[in-house]
Amino acid sequence: MTITRRFLGKLALGLAGATMLMQAPALAADKPAPFDKPGVKIALVRYLSTGDFFQAYLSGVEAQSKALGVDLRVLDSRQDAALQADMVDQAIALGVQGIIIQHGLTESMKDAAQRAVDAGIKVVAFDVNVENPKIPQIEQSDRDLARLALEQAVKDNGESWKAGYVYVAGIAPLDRRNETWVDVKKKFSGINEVAMFGTLDNPIANSVANQARSVLSAHPDIKVMFAPYDEFAKGVKIAVDEAGMNKDIKIYSADISTSDIAAMREPDSAWAATAATNPAVVGQVSVRALAQLLAGEDPGHNVIVPPTLITQKDLVDKDIKNMEDLSAKLPQFAHADVAMPAWMPNPNAK
Repeated sequence: MTITRRFLGKLALGLAGATMLMQAPALAADKPAPFDKPGVKIALVRYLSTGDFFQAYLSGVEAQSKALGVDLRVLDSRQDAALQADMVDQAIALGVQGIIIQHGLTESMKDAAQRAVDAGIKVVAFDVNVENPKIPQIEQSDRDLARLALEQAVKDNGESWKAGYVYVAGIAPLDRRNETWVDVKKKFSGINEVAMFGTLDNPIANSVANQARSVLSAHPDIKVMFAPYDEFAKGVKIAVDEAGMNKDIKIYSADISTSDIAAMREPDSAWAATAATNPAVVGQVSVRALAQLLAGEDPGHNVIVPPTLITQKDLVDKDIKNMEDLSAKLPQFAHADVAMPAWMPNPNAK
């Protein structure tokens, strides 16, 4: 038999393929049950989905689900509390093994979440308090988000100023951020909240802008707007720009997206700073915490993703133009070693 270079090439390819086939079961065995076999089904049941933050969160959920090899079903209630509760029941009927509840109202989701637990389904909740000790809470460390943004507001503006505040009660992350706002006002008695407003009516930014126009007309001496959700901040910025007050008011927020970065980088933008976690990373952490539960591990009751302060100056000085730049130039924003046991695949690994 004549051994040619072509034959050797084919032989090498064949051996490589055989090696990969032999390795595949070993890799699968490295994952605990039920992830050692295909067929795991999970559901994401959403309350809020409008805006860049929630699209990025979904992309993170999808990326981590794909890395784990699970079948993901996405159910979107579009801010209909009753429908979201019904969708938990739909997920139960689909035969999923795990459910991520993303945002929502405690009063509508508490019983629905308990029904899932009673059905033997593992559940985690992101930014909604379902008041259940068996259900881990995925959080962005909302109090730290508010604290970082407000510390920057005090640094920029001193300890005495009139403020407008955008807030909607009953949404867990906003309620936690509100606790920090209340504490900061107590600490700095010179901060005078002259107006509180807010809505989650779609489109959120435009609806908030309508309210902010009236607030600015009634209180033209406002110096700081605290809008601890980026859709709120977008709405405030629209109204501030229209009123020609962008050099007189500074906006401080929470959350970040590529469109937020562009808005903050505009010349003379009023949007001075935001505190944020990477929403895609939060989505990944949500899936990982659920996977740990399914594997019989304990991710802890409060699974907290640490935030990063992002100022207008940071974005300009580091020439950050989008979320990819942000992850590359602020590495702490790109990945969180949270709910990350050794067997867990990292969708961000190169």
